[in-house]
Amino acid sequence: MSALYEAPQTATKLVVTAMGLIDTFDRDQRAEAVVADFTDPRRLDWDIIPRPDRTGLPLHRLDRHQKVLMWDLIRLAVPLRTFTKVLAIPQLEHVLRDYEYDFLGPALPAWRTSDSYFLTFFGRPGFEDTWTMRFLGHHVCLNITVVEQRWIAATPVALGQQPTEYDGVLHPLADDEGLGFELLAGLDDDQRAEAVIHDVAPADFVTRQVPRIGAYEYPDHYDLGMPDYTITDSDRVALKFVRDNPAGIAGDTLDAAGQHLLWRLVDCYLDRLPGEAADAHRKALRAAGIGEIHFAWAGAPTRGKPHYFRVQTRHHLIEAVNAVGGGNHLHTVLRDFDNDFAHGLLDAQANRDRSWGTAHLGSRSVSSAESDPGLE
Repeated sequence: MSALYEAPQTATKLVVTAMGLIDTFDRDQRAEAVVADFTDPRRLDWDIIPRPDRTGLPLHRLDRHQKVLMWDLIRLAVPLRTFTKVLAIPQLEHVLRDYEYDFLGPALPAWRTSDSYFLTFFGRPGFEDTWTMRFLGHHVCLNITVVEQRWIAATPVALGQQPTEYDGVLHPLADDEGLGFELLAGLDDDQRAEAVIHDVAPADFVTRQVPRIGAYEYPDHYDLGMPDYTITDSDRVALKFVRDNPAGIAGDTLDAAGQHLLWRLVDCYLDRLPGEAADAHRKALRAAGIGEIHFAWAGAPTRGKPHYFRVQTRHHLIEAVNAVGGGNHLHTVLRDFDNDFAHGLLDAQANRDRSWGTAHLGSRSVSSAESDPGLE
């Protein structure tokens, strides 16, 4: 399974670029950006709503050269299409300033700004080591965990868009949401009855922001800070996620056009992974067959009203929800059941050949008389 996450070329480029960027930091910037303890629980924080307690170095504390290096680092971590989405999403904060003037008042310029995004390194970004790079702010969360300069786990990766229905040209998640609508529209009545699991959408992700998805999950009653849209306990039961019993319609029951759209939708979200890893995941999914992929819908079948869909494979979960704000506030996420935050890779680390990676880092500074006394 670890072959799905092998991306040594990308890992090496990320290590070198991260080291170069960190070398430009002054003492205060380094203290904000680098959390030396890889096991710090803040590494598992990926909530994409505005927060007062962000960890990391904000964009407004970077000079022009450092910003260029930071964006180069992100470009190395994700394919070009996703990179342009990550560039565009923060610019919608300027649109929201116009939308929310009456709501937020004088706090608006500090609240809605494209500089309120934070870069954090957990662990030691160095050769053969294990570390995480996180880029996090309103509607963007990238978690890139490099394991021993060989494997990369890049989930959960969450992107959002607000507004989605407006007279503007910035629509970075048009495909991430729109392909779901196209797929639903192409279903016949029987297929739609199988795909639609409930007539009410959840307020946010059914799996919420848990750091590791459990055997089953229920959505919350409402999204944090936005209680205007709520669901009932019976809604929560209808929307329940069960890992071993995927909801919705199986891909092999779709016609050729439907299967093509489902593959496009899956590929759209896999495009959030580093290119090397994304290609491996695509090949594995196609080898397993489209019958192992399920598509489920909840809520309204039309834009501008609360709606939700999820796609489930053996290893992945895709969720897209646009419910709060009258269906004009989209959250999307790609998750990996076994390797969000590299959980599975880290669990397997102890069983690997320890001549490579972290143990090798230690052996470089320990006398052979102490470390290998019996080696002949």
